[in-house]
Amino acid sequence: MPVLLLSFLLAADFYLFTSFRGNGETGMFLALSQDGHTWEELNEGRSWLPPEHKGQLMRDPFIAKGPDNHYHLIWTWGWRRDQMDGKLQIGYASSPDLVNWSPQRAIPVFPNEPAARNAWAPEMAWDPARKEWLIFWATTIPGRFPDTEKTGDEGYNHRHYVMTTRDFQTFSPPRLFYDPGFNSIDASLFHANGRWTMVFKDERRNPVMKVLKLAFANSPAGPWSEPSEPISRDWVEGPSPMQIGEWWYIYYDRYTKPQHYGAIRSKDLKTWEDITPQLKFPSGHRHGTILRIDADTAHRLRAVRR
Repeated sequence: MPVLLLSFLLAADFYLFTSFRGNGETGMFLALSQDGHTWEELNEGRSWLPPEHKGQLMRDPFIAKGPDNHYHLIWTWGWRRDQMDGKLQIGYASSPDLVNWSPQRAIPVFPNEPAARNAWAPEMAWDPARKEWLIFWATTIPGRFPDTEKTGDEGYNHRHYVMTTRDFQTFSPPRLFYDPGFNSIDASLFHANGRWTMVFKDERRNPVMKVLKLAFANSPAGPWSEPSEPISRDWVEGPSPMQIGEWWYIYYDRYTKPQHYGAIRSKDLKTWEDITPQLKFPSGHRHGTILRIDADTAHRLRAVRR
C-alpha cells in the first residue's frame, strides 16, 4: 500500500455504532465504519457487553466520551417500572478504553413519582458552560398531560425529562426537558451551525405520525423551539445523528414491516434525502448511537474477541 494512502487511513476518523438485538436481553453490540455507509460487526457478531443483572435489558445503548477521557454508557434497563421490581431506573457503566468496563449499575429515575411508568432511550450531552452532563429520556406520567392522553399506544403519553450530574454519583431531581405539545420519545442532541439541535420521534398514533422532527436551542439545556415539520418517513424511531464530511446524517430504525435500518442526510438541516439503499448494516441491528473514534482505537477494537 502506498505510504500516503496508509498514512491517510491511519489518521482518518472511524464511526462506532452501538446497538442491541431482539429485546435487548443479550446486551450491547458494536459495529464499525469508515464512511458511514458500510458497517462491519465487531467481536464476530457476538455481544460486546452482556447484561450483568437478572431480568435486566440493555436497549438503546448510548456512549459519550467525557472531558475525563472516559467513555460513559447509559441504556434502557427495562420496559416498565413493574418489570424492574417497582424501581424506575436506567443503566450505567463506564470505560477508559471501550474494552474494560466498570460494573453495571442502576441509576434511579423519578423515585418520588410512583405513577411514572417508564424511562426509555436515555441519552446524554455535556454542557460546557455549566460543566455538567445532561441525561435525558422519555417518560409517561399518567394525568400529567391530559389533553393528549389518548394519542399514544397502550396509554403511553411521553414527554422528555432531564437530570444533571458531574460525577454519575449524585443527580439533580428530574425536570421537564421538552414538551413539543404531543406524545414524543427518542430525543438525541447534536451541535451544528452554532446552535443545538434535538431530533426526536413524534410518537402519536391517533392520528398516526411516528415520524422524526427537529427542535432548536442556543444551549443543550434549552429552552427548545417549536417542533419542525416531519423530516422522515413514518414508522421510524431511534434517530442517531452524526456529521460525516459536509453532511449531517440521521440514522433511523424502521421497526415495522418491512423492518430495516436506514438514514436521511442533509447539508442545511432543511432539505433531507433518504439514502437507505446505499447502506449496509449487520443483520438484526437495532437502534443505538454513533461515536466518532480515531484509527488507533478502531484497529484495537477490531482485534478484540470477547
